[in-house]
Amino acid sequence: MKATVIILISLLFFIVCENNKNEEIKLLSFKQRLSMLSDSVQVEGITIKNLFKSQILAHQEDGTFDEKMIIEKVYRPHKALWTECYAMIFGEENAHNFNTEKGMVNWNKELYLENKDFFEERAEILLNINLDSLFENDLKCFNKLLPYKVKSTISIAFSPILGIHFGGCSDDQFVFELNSDQDFEYLIKQGIPHELNHLAYEPLRENDPQGDTALRQTIDEGLACYFTWVFFDDKITKHEAVENMTKEEWNWYIKNEKQLFEQTKKYFNDESGDNPLLRNNKFKLFEQAPKSLNYWLGFRIVEMYVEKHGKDSWKDIYELDVQDVLKRSNYENYIQKLK
Repeated sequence: MKATVIILISLLFFIVCENNKNEEIKLLSFKQRLSMLSDSVQVEGITIKNLFKSQILAHQEDGTFDEKMIIEKVYRPHKALWTECYAMIFGEENAHNFNTEKGMVNWNKELYLENKDFFEERAEILLNINLDSLFENDLKCFNKLLPYKVKSTISIAFSPILGIHFGGCSDDQFVFELNSDQDFEYLIKQGIPHELNHLAYEPLRENDPQGDTALRQTIDEGLACYFTWVFFDDKITKHEAVENMTKEEWNWYIKNEKQLFEQTKKYFNDESGDNPLLRNNKFKLFEQAPKSLNYWLGFRIVEMYVEKHGKDSWKDIYELDVQDVLKRSNYENYIQKLK
């Protein structure tokens, strides 16, 4: 009895202290709270770098700009992202902005001032969702759930030129662009497991005969969506796991499932990228599709595979050639039985 009382008192003391701590944090200024955020979070081989923190804090309260902070806290910590990925993607005319210290300093000096309210609004959202804890919990869960180890470096940053959104050029050159117009909160809360799954799956496609086809990209995206649904332990719906669809959008796909499959299967072997599976908005027959067709179709193929082979059988898909996944899912037979 005495021990129980001591435990209860200790628990109450802890709760009171935590509440007081949270109240004290709320009284701090925006930049004081931002400075308390970790520069990075690392779990096993995955590191997430909060570069946006220093992109804002480099602008001092007295109006001066800390160039050294940009170089040492934004540029050098993820130099490969800037000098290899951004400099390559955005061409020679823009390369100097990313592969030189002077270029990085110049655009960081102006970009925040031009977008101050918007950037601080985005950063405030991240602070309110307790970003450090979110990342640490996500990475621990990811490493525990996935049967393959992943090494990756992902930066959370503002960019002067949008185009990557959430992705990168290699496993050590990933970025989430905070000024992207995509569904920001959805991506930061649910997008990381999806993107990390690509890093686990895609290296295993090197010997896949159809590794460069539309079918591979369909299975790739479908598995990433399915993994996201498993990752959150059914706390999100299947339609939310697929590009944050609404129930109505999901039902549209179900209603048109037979026609969609029969009209797109002829493109499975296409390697051009110019096909309705990957660019459904450019093909009249599929332009009504509310989201990316290959995400949804890939999810359905993986879902059928799991229904046929068992709850944890999605883990088999990492090692199977994509044509074998389609065949063993029995999805085409299912489609043929639909009216």
